[in-house]
Amino acid sequence: MTVRTLILLRHAKAANPDDYETDIERPLAPRGHRDAAAAGEWLRASALEPDAVLCSTAVRTRETLAGLGLGNEVPVVYEHRIYVGPAADTLDLLRQTDATVETLLLIGHNPTISDLSDELAPRALQHGGLATSGIAVHRFEGPWRDLNQAALVDQQKPRG
Repeated sequence: MTVRTLILLRHAKAANPDDYETDIERPLAPRGHRDAAAAGEWLRASALEPDAVLCSTAVRTRETLAGLGLGNEVPVVYEHRIYVGPAADTLDLLRQTDATVETLLLIGHNPTISDLSDELAPRALQHGGLATSGIAVHRFEGPWRDLNQAALVDQQKPRG
């Protein structure tokens, strides 16, 4: 049976919401750019290289992805439902992941990202959820379509 890895990443620190007409337009703050780079370094140091990425359509999640420095060879799907949806909808998206993907990176927002981690591994997250640029690494055996529970094997808050 294939072991799958799901990396949940909350976007890095965003700019002040008062400076933008809509929430989806908010870019990263300077600290967010540093933290996104640190998250990328942590992923590489941990040998967590995604085969595919699911990313919210918000500017701050796109900039977080760019800051990770994954390179252009990793396929990315930008999905608006990650921006608006609850954890159950995001879990449905994960279940549609191609069977060839062993490691998937999901970049999104709270409360959805923390709620999803908690749904997969109840009460395993520390500190009440993921902070900005926080990472939760889950593993499970079987196909993506059967994803219901996945052990939380690591939780990090990389700082740049």
